[in-house]
Parts: sequence; structure tokens; C-alpha cells
Amino acid sequence: MSLAPAKIMPTPEAGVPRVRKGSRAVAHSILSKIVILGLQASTGILTARMLLPHGRGELAAMGLWPLLVASLTTLGIPSSLIYHLRKLPEQRERLIANGFLMATLLGSLAAIVASFGLPFWLHQYPLSMIHAAQWFLLTVPICSMTLVGRAVLEAADEFSASNAIQMLTPFATLLGLLAFLAAHKLNPYTAAIAYILASIPTFILMLGRVRRLGFGGWQFSPSSMKLLLGYGIRSYGIDVLGTLALQVDQVLVVSMLSPSAMGTYVVVLSLSRMLNLFQNSVVMVLFPKATGRSQEDIVALTGRSARISSLITAACGLFVCVAGPVLLRILYGKEYATAAGVLRILVLEVILSGATFVLAQAFLAVGRPGVVTILQAIGLSLSIPMMLWLIPRYGIYGAAISLLTSTVARLLFIYSGFRIFLKTSPPQLMPNGNDLKLLLHAALSLRPERAAC
Repeated sequence: MSLAPAKIMPTPEAGVPRVRKGSRAVAHSILSKIVILGLQASTGILTARMLLPHGRGELAAMGLWPLLVASLTTLGIPSSLIYHLRKLPEQRERLIANGFLMATLLGSLAAIVASFGLPFWLHQYPLSMIHAAQWFLLTVPICSMTLVGRAVLEAADEFSASNAIQMLTPFATLLGLLAFLAAHKLNPYTAAIAYILASIPTFILMLGRVRRLGFGGWQFSPSSMKLLLGYGIRSYGIDVLGTLALQVDQVLVVSMLSPSAMGTYVVVLSLSRMLNLFQNSVVMVLFPKATGRSQEDIVALTGRSARISSLITAACGLFVCVAGPVLLRILYGKEYATAAGVLRILVLEVILSGATFVLAQAFLAVGRPGVVTILQAIGLSLSIPMMLWLIPRYGIYGAAISLLTSTVARLLFIYSGFRIFLKTSPPQLMPNGNDLKLLLHAALSLRPERAAC
């Protein structure tokens, strides 16, 4: 039994008006992620300026792997927990305990396997950096459990707690970087230590918040594991493909190009990825809110979310494209300003990939994760061959073009999947007047509410 006071998982039939409550959750999620972006931008600017492109590339080569390996080896447990905790709240304690148990085992095994592959993948880097990257893999189980913990919190509508966990990571990283800088010890190795060790306080905070929901210890239950894996395996492809869609370019660039090229690419990629703020905030709320509704409601909610988030992202993306060279020069340094063209390609890719990610939530919410896995695999299968062909010829421009081509294909496949697999019309993607009203309401909901009399 749990040692923590039990908290009832909210059900989809809660009496609070759904649209207004959901829009408020999205608005607060966006506000939290703005803070996160500010912290991430601070760490990115600091490392880019102090380490320069070559050192920034070496930092990426060492620090890329723990979260990547953890995300690639979840077996869909986080998505499965969200789905089943909303559907079966009476099994809360067993599901949470066995979700953590599987995450620990999977993360540990993945770290061992990855440690043997890093020397091959990082063959052009010094042996000391390869060894450092292998040591950093010790945090893979921590990253795996943190992913599961965030899923538990989001299933319980604890979006503020999930946001706090995400906020703590860049904050702890920034403190570590500033400490090394003050001691005149900031270099690629110490910067990597600051990034990797930031996962520990995040993990501690996550455990504390999850205990309040009913997790008080390990409970081995084969039936719960089977239940989680039943949905998880079908949605696992989405986790893998989503992770690869975001990071396969870095994995290939770090192996095929020089550290300086890798450093430049990481900087422009991180600047463009800031635009993921809006879609990620929407998806964080959309999947738990949509699960349990009718298919018609799910499609309508997904369409509205895709339209609003894409509209905001496109508006911000236009500004980044126009001001790209100036932003790179002022924020990161003149060494990165020549990559403005790559930045513009990546901004367009972010807008389209965000819309794809939001639309995919409809298939998850109706219990059809396998459909998205197949559709995403077809689209992503285009990017890896293209990168292997274009990166050696065109460098970081080849990586950006490959990403954009793959994303366009995935968007087309996901959009056509509504009619083919769900037998329903796909949602409209052009914003309308109601969308603008809802956007205005979400903005107004950020204002503090008056206390009830």
C-alpha cells in the first residue's frame, strides 16, 4: 500500500467547463515554458560565447546521450501511464509503481548497451571525451524515471508540477555553468558536467511530487506490467520516432562533421526549437484532456489546438526568420551569424513538425497509437537516407533540408490518416474567428483570479 495520502485521479467527466479549463491549463503551460526557454537560452548563449563553435560541438558530443537514450528506450511506458491512469484510476498505485520499475530496468540496460556503441559513434573525438560521455550514461535511469514521473503528474492534471520539474533542469544547469565560470574552470568537460548533473535535483523534485499521488514504494505486478506494455508497445514507435525526428540530425552531424560544424548546428537548432514552446504546451494538456471523449470531440479539440498553436508559432517564426542574422550575432556571437540560412529552414520545419505532433494526439486519445507509429515511420524513413546523402555534401544545410522534407511527408501522412483510419474528415487547419476568441480567452486567463466570496 502507498505510504502517501491518496489523491483521486481526475476523470474526463469533471464538472468544470472543459474548453475554458483546458485553455487555462495551456496558457499557464505556455507561461511556464517561456521561463524555461529563457533559462535554456541563457545556458545556450553562455556556452556558445565562452566555448565558441568547436568547444560547443564537443559539449554536444558528450552531453547528447543520456536523455536521448532514455527517450529511445521507454517502450511507450509514459504514454501508456497517461492513458491507463485516466481510464483506470482505481489501479493507480500498482500502475505507477510498475511504471517506475520498468523505467529503471529499461534505463539501466539501455545505458550499458549505449556505452559500447559510443566509441564507434564518436570516433573522431578524443578518447577522454568518449570516456566522459560513457560515464554520463549513468544518469540514463534517472532520465527514464523522470519521464515516467512527468507522465504520472500530467495524467493527474498536475501540469504545474510537471512544468516545475522541466523548469528546474535548465535552472540547475545555469547555476552549475555560472559556478564553473566564476571559478575560471568553464570548458567543454565541466559544462557537460553541469548539464548532466542537473538531472539529479529534477529527479528528487519529481519523486516528491509523485509520492503525493499515491506512489510510496515498489509493487511488482506482472498484470500491471502487461497492461502498460500492451498499450505502450503500440505507442512506443511514436516515442522513438518523435525522439528521432528531433535528434537524429544531431546524432548524424556529430558523427559525420567536425566539432565546429556540430557546434554551429546545435546553436541554430536550439534557437529554432524555442518555437516548439506552443505546440509542446498544447500537447502536454491535449492528450490527457482528450482521452475518454468521443471521437468527434477528440478530432474537434485536436483541430482547434493545431490551428491555434500553429498560428502563434508561425507569427513568432516569421520574426525569427527576418531577424535571424542579427539574433545570432547579438546573442551567440559573430561566429554563428553565417548560419542564418540554416536557421530559416529549421524554423519552417519547427512550424510544420509542431502541427504534426499536435494532430498525432488524436490517434493516441482514441486508442490507435499504432496508426501514428506507422505513419510517422514512413515519413521519418525519408530523413535518414537523405541525411546520409546530403550531410557529407552540404554540411549543416543538408541536415536542415533533410529534416524539412521528412516533416512535410509526416504531416501529409498524419493528415490523410484521419480519413483512412478514423473514417472521419480531417480537422481544418486554417484558423477561424472562434479560434481567435479562444486564444484571447487563454491570454486573459493568465490574469490572477479574484478570490471567491
